[in-house]
Amino acid sequence: MIEVKTVEKPDERRDFPRGHLEAVHLTGLDFAVATFEPGWRWSESVGPIAGTESCQVHHNGYVVQGRLRVRMDDGAESEVGPGDVFVVPPGHDAWVVGDEPVVAYDFAGGMAQEYAKAKEG
Repeated sequence: MIEVKTVEKPDERRDFPRGHLEAVHLTGLDFAVATFEPGWRWSESVGPIAGTESCQVHHNGYVVQGRLRVRMDDGAESEVGPGDVFVVPPGHDAWVVGDEPVVAYDFAGGMAQEYAKAKEG
């Protein structure tokens, strides 16, 4: 069975301070488009929603626009920008670098499924 959906009509949208996420859910693929505005930082914008010290979602992604700096819990840092494909394991903070919004696609699934959702319980 072929499944096709467009990100122009996402299955869901989650808004958080200085950004939002749009997700489409297909059999075997949960795909997210994340938009982070200048001034966005995970620990300030999403951390309070997630209830964790650092982001615990695994990301497999592609940056369409803007620049994002990522710092792992162990102190390692890297920066990604337009055209970069990236893998970031759980245990990190991230923030927008500069004045341009970041648009990133995430194929790993966890972002579309649980990112910026309040923990239950």
